[in-house]
Amino acid sequence: MSTHAKRERLLLADLLEAAGPEAPTLCDGWNARDLAAHVVVRERRPDAAGGLLLGALRSRLERVQAEFAAKPYEELIQLIRTGPPRFSPYSLKQIDEVANTIEFYVHTEDVRRAQSDWSRRELDPVFADVLWARTERTARLLGRKSPVGMVLRRPDGQTAVAHKGTPVVTVTGEPGELLLFAFGRQDAAAVELDGDKEAVTRLHTAQLGM
Repeated sequence: MSTHAKRERLLLADLLEAAGPEAPTLCDGWNARDLAAHVVVRERRPDAAGGLLLGALRSRLERVQAEFAAKPYEELIQLIRTGPPRFSPYSLKQIDEVANTIEFYVHTEDVRRAQSDWSRRELDPVFADVLWARTERTARLLGRKSPVGMVLRRPDGQTAVAHKGTPVVTVTGEPGELLLFAFGRQDAAAVELDGDKEAVTRLHTAQLGM
């Protein structure tokens, strides 16, 4: 039985392939080729991927990512499809599921929603609950730079505090949409924001996410 991470991996690869290397994405400054290179480097070059978190390694990450981006696009897509090598921690099913389910879902939507003819994807309830569980666990990390208090709310009333503070803005939407919002894709997320008008504006333009 396929895991959620594996399903999202294959969907991301399919979308990248169909879009083509020069297609836009929601990742600022990245086209589809750049996004594909990022995914591959993150899984296959741990010596460089540390630059995603540590500023001191950022230049190495950018250099290695540029090297991968220069590879044939079809090769990058195949590397995403086949997954990480055996020495990578991402090759372990449990780590893959925890670390990559959100990663691949968000990047899948980065590709999908940047296209002019995109349509919203209906998520099955089980997967929606998985995304919500991940959102609850990472809400404070994703919302740490919020300039106002931020509460994420599902339509059924379940909430997660992403940032403490006042005034408070409540962001309501389905789990996948809340996750995209918290990852900094505010313009692309189908959510409703409730709160002070100025606070809503500040949150909508804030730098959220990792």
